[in-house]
Amino acid sequence: MTIEQLVIWLVIGGVIGWLASLLVRGTGEGILLNIVVGIVGSFIGAWLFGPMFGVGTAGPYVSAFLGAVVLLLVVTLVQRAGYRRRI
Repeated sequence: MTIEQLVIWLVIGGVIGWLASLLVRGTGEGILLNIVVGIVGSFIGAWLFGPMFGVGTAGPYVSAFLGAVVLLLVVTLVQRAGYRRRI
């Protein structure tokens, strides 16, 4: 992997993570966490939605976005469950 590919991967992961966090939580999570959410979400999306969207032009981006949304929803549910236990 070249430096250019790594930078593109990080930028796309950051944008996807930012868009997913805007949809789920209403605000961005910060640049580092947005990148992590976008990259981890792309793996989740490929696993869950890869066969559905295939490898077309927008397919991987849509599945990465949906995977990031799923990741944020699970994290939100776990955080709320932990908050309820402490009360």
